[in-house]
Amino acid sequence: MLSRYLIPDYMFEHYDDVTPEFLTSIGVCALLIDIDNTLAPYEQPTPDDRHRAWFAAMDAAGIRTALISNNHRERVDEFNATLGREAYWHSAKPFGKTLKRVMKGWGVTKQQTAILGDQLLTDALAGKALGLTVLIVPPIRDKKTAFVCFKRWLERPYIRAYQKKHSKEERT
Repeated sequence: MLSRYLIPDYMFEHYDDVTPEFLTSIGVCALLIDIDNTLAPYEQPTPDDRHRAWFAAMDAAGIRTALISNNHRERVDEFNATLGREAYWHSAKPFGKTLKRVMKGWGVTKQQTAILGDQLLTDALAGKALGLTVLIVPPIRDKKTAFVCFKRWLERPYIRAYQKKHSKEERT
């Protein structure tokens, strides 16, 4: 039952493997993006040239983007300062209130929207509960706290289920 909410639709090695061409091919024109461990490690306060190039490619292709973070305002604002995206802090993922608000403001449907993150228990669950396309990347650099290790342990069976499903699809 939980697999319905925790198995992502797609997994990528890095955030910038999610290209505008890929998103367009699956009908997505709106991308909601986690920051920490998805785009950058916690200790990286600002985006680099690689981030800026990726966002510029999204803009050029007409893909709308917003930063959706559970982190505090100062972290989100600092990371977003040179990007100039719509940005939301304390988003309370996996609850979908913020995601719904962004989609409504943009006038996009759930079929046109994807969420990109690194955590199944927040990002994937939030997206799946709303019927969004869920894109997951491995965490860039995880904290080694007991809580984070426990969450990653809980995610393992769902990541294996995704890998098993997609390895079968590749063979057929």
